[in-house]
Amino acid sequence: MEYFNDDKILDYDKELKYLNLLSKQYPTIASACTEIINLQAILNLPKGTEHFLTDIHGEYESFNHVLKNGSGNIKRKIKEVFDDLLTEKEIKSLATLIYYPEQKLEIIHKTEENIEDWYKITIYRLVIVCRKAAFKYTRMKVRKALPKDFAYIIEELMHQGPEEYDKEEYYSEIIQTIIKIGRADEFIIAMANLIQRLVIDRLHIIGDIYDRGPGADIVMDTLLNYHSVDIQWGNHDILWMGAASGSEACIATVIRICTRYANLDTIEDGYGINILPLATFALEFYSNDPCTAFMPKIESDIVCTENDIKLISKMHKAISIIQFKLEGEIIKRRPHFEMEDRLLLNNIDYQNGTIDIYGRKYKLNDCNFPTIDPANPYELTSAEKDLIEKLKSSFLNSEKLQKHIRFLYTNGSMYLKYNSNLLYHGCIPMNEDGSFKKVKIGASGKYYSGKAYFDRLEILVREGYFHNNNLEAKLYGMDMTWYLWTGPLSPVFGKDKMTTFERYFIDDKETHIENKNPYFKLEDSEDMCKIIFEEFGLNPDESHIINGHVPVKFKKGENPIKANGKLLTIDGGFSRAYQKTTGIAGYTLIYNSYGLILVSHDPFESAQKAIEEEIDIHSTKIVVENEVERKRVRDTDDGIKIKSQIEDLEMLLEAYRSGLVKEQI
Repeated sequence: MEYFNDDKILDYDKELKYLNLLSKQYPTIASACTEIINLQAILNLPKGTEHFLTDIHGEYESFNHVLKNGSGNIKRKIKEVFDDLLTEKEIKSLATLIYYPEQKLEIIHKTEENIEDWYKITIYRLVIVCRKAAFKYTRMKVRKALPKDFAYIIEELMHQGPEEYDKEEYYSEIIQTIIKIGRADEFIIAMANLIQRLVIDRLHIIGDIYDRGPGADIVMDTLLNYHSVDIQWGNHDILWMGAASGSEACIATVIRICTRYANLDTIEDGYGINILPLATFALEFYSNDPCTAFMPKIESDIVCTENDIKLISKMHKAISIIQFKLEGEIIKRRPHFEMEDRLLLNNIDYQNGTIDIYGRKYKLNDCNFPTIDPANPYELTSAEKDLIEKLKSSFLNSEKLQKHIRFLYTNGSMYLKYNSNLLYHGCIPMNEDGSFKKVKIGASGKYYSGKAYFDRLEILVREGYFHNNNLEAKLYGMDMTWYLWTGPLSPVFGKDKMTTFERYFIDDKETHIENKNPYFKLEDSEDMCKIIFEEFGLNPDESHIINGHVPVKFKKGENPIKANGKLLTIDGGFSRAYQKTTGIAGYTLIYNSYGLILVSHDPFESAQKAIEEEIDIHSTKIVVENEVERKRVRDTDDGIKIKSQIEDLEMLLEAYRSGLVKEQI
């Protein structure tokens, strides 16, 4: 028999065991044949649409809006089916209703004179748009996405059109009855959410969900409920992962960044972490300190009183000093990190208020260090130890934070290979000549580079969170997680140092410079991209690198499309803190069956304006790559899996027909 030839004789028992297990799912020849036909047909469907976002940084309103409108995908579909039938105003109204159905319906009820006619027209239009969004999926896949309460009704309306005149009254009666029994609002909400669900098949988040903006926890709640998502960890995500693991240095850094941007709501309200001990500590030790260099960066829409700002500044300085001490402990504990140049507290002349670094002496702009012992500058005081223990307890016992971080571990990774694209947040550490940098990990001194380095880092980061039975391994994993935040050869950081201390305490901006890894000088090189593709087992002719991390300075003419289209950097400034630099409010990327489309977005005012004034984000579309022949499911990673399933079913079919496996009739 073809499937059990001499070359496979050693695997015969294993294959037969597998086929017997498979027969439990497909117990007859007929059921196996039906599934083969179904899978073979799926291979010829158009490829599902992928949506790429990066560097969200807690800007939940912008993120949610881009997610709801599919980077303009929903409005494009409305125009495809109604362009000649609806005015621009009607198209905007329908799009806004799909994005924000609950809020928009509230307004409609106050302004619409003939609500019944509006219901009829709107439901009909939603059904047409929904059909357009669902056309590339199997009926089974659409059925699984249907809201439970209206599954049967939506399926009837979607898969049989009103143009079939014999059933026109049937469909009209369904809509009329929905309205009559008072379920029109619920039905419209269900349809709008279904369209949002169908317009994007898979969402890729290429790092940095956390920090700066006010709603990282809201973003995470949205992702938790998203139908299909993967995350490539960014340095800010890894920092929070380290904090949730119990790394004291990561905890201090997370809180420092939150105080820096006056974003304590995420910690306190979002995750229920008690910051009162820090406020009490700061008032005790820095009561007469103006903490000028630690004034928070406050966005215009954040309301803070003068007293709030003063208190946050003191908290900011207090936690910063603790962070420097805790980082010093790690650096001394892990000499192979080679970060001795970051041990700065012992270089301070506390009497004269100067510091010796980079072979020069610099004047400090702040000489008040009430908790530092010059003879042992990295030792925490008893009050600092007590404070960090309380903060650590809050992080470890925050149920919501732990839930979110577990989601990051379950759905995240250091990198992802998906449909011939390589996704990672920052860079791959390289030498000036374009070769992969070799990095020493562990006391054993073993070196890693390229893909092997990424793979090893991911194992260590996971051990830092999950390895509770081996405290030594857990501690090393947590230390490595911290290293990924700030280390000179961290692929998610990508710079030789993080000059946090210098930016606070030294005015000379020469000391603030952070040199990027050579990768960033080479990222416009097709040769570099080819080396990376080969390292990760991808075809250089078909593949792309997609990453974020470094904001693209659009207003200065920087192009996000590099290396002749082989590398796409899609961080365009979702975070408002970056928008003055970038000139835009972020890039997103769409990969559908026709090719790659890069979308740049103007700043988003607010969800309220989007709802009340029907103001969408203005987006500009750039076609990066057009497919000569439309991509089908057979051309994707899912297609490879389906082909493998078909091969297995064909083996089962042959086994049934030869009598090796018996049908379960």
